[in-house]
Amino acid sequence: MTTDRRAEGRGRTARAADAVEQVSDTRALDVAARLGFAALAVVHILIGVIALRLAFGGNGEAEPTGALEEVAEGPLGTPIMWICAVGCAGLALWQLSEATLRARHLPTGERIGKHISSGALVVIYGSMAGTFARFGLGDGPDSSESTVDFTRSLLSSGPGVVLVFVAAAVVLGIGAHFVVKGIRRGFRPELRTFEDTTRGRLIDLLGVVGHVAKGLALLLVGGLFVIAGLNRDPQESTGLDGSLKALQYHPFGVHVLTVIAIGLVCYGVFAIIRSVFGRM
Repeated sequence: MTTDRRAEGRGRTARAADAVEQVSDTRALDVAARLGFAALAVVHILIGVIALRLAFGGNGEAEPTGALEEVAEGPLGTPIMWICAVGCAGLALWQLSEATLRARHLPTGERIGKHISSGALVVIYGSMAGTFARFGLGDGPDSSESTVDFTRSLLSSGPGVVLVFVAAAVVLGIGAHFVVKGIRRGFRPELRTFEDTTRGRLIDLLGVVGHVAKGLALLLVGGLFVIAGLNRDPQESTGLDGSLKALQYHPFGVHVLTVIAIGLVCYGVFAIIRSVFGRM
């Protein structure tokens, strides 16, 4: 009897999960997720443009909040911020359904990997939705200061240095993932519409250059976390803006900064194409 009840309970749970999965597979969520993906794509393009400006002696903050601040100050800034906030929230919900409802159909090893990868994206996209909303309210944060504050809070805790190194490992791991994904063209299953066409080869190039550049940028950010942990100094961890600006003071650093900047623009263009034609 106990076994029958357990089996019946599992059956009800599975049917409920199937029903929720069907609800999550709606046109509205798909459109919101694509909108969020496009919004983040534009953010990457803006960061790349600001980084190019830095490479040629200009100024600006080459980070998400720096890019958003320039848009938010425009005449349509507030409604754009709220539209992007809704899109990123939809993207976070879509990734949540990927991490839970759809992951349950995968083999054990792939399921665990999906829990981790999509779960991390839920946090990232959710935080971006919050950032867009804060700019919509006129209270946009500063990423560099936020990163320093985050590092300071880690260092002030009991296992402080260990936690900073864990954060560094996470960022470095994500950066390495993007580099490998770009080199191996692991993004191809996400965008099959233009395969074996001239446009497809161009999109392929954008994907390779863009993913590798984004990965390198994240590796730089992770490197600053490592330095902050070794020196026990939160001021060393200044996020993407600080890592890119630091390149200006190294041999060939301006050239590296230029390459990463162009690559981030390529990633943004690729992501816009994916948001329209890609598999979600």
